Amino acid sequence: MRPSEVRQLTDAELSQKLEETYEELRNLRFQHATRQLQNTARFGLLRKDVARIKTIQRERQLAAEAISV
Repeated sequence: MRPSEVRQLTDAELSQKLEETYEELRNLRFQHATRQLQNTARFGLLRKDVARIKTIQRERQLAAEAISV
């Protein structure tokens, strides 16, 4: 997911997307543990998606705090 796509999501959608990404990461870990995983590069992509989502959430939080101060 590109950063521009993440920025277009609402706060609720970001939270939902984060939960979905964590769920997919968990499933990939199970597949890896049982040696069923074919595409191990997916781990890195999902971890980067998590970082992007959390970064956008933090930026919005800081912007809201700056406005209220």
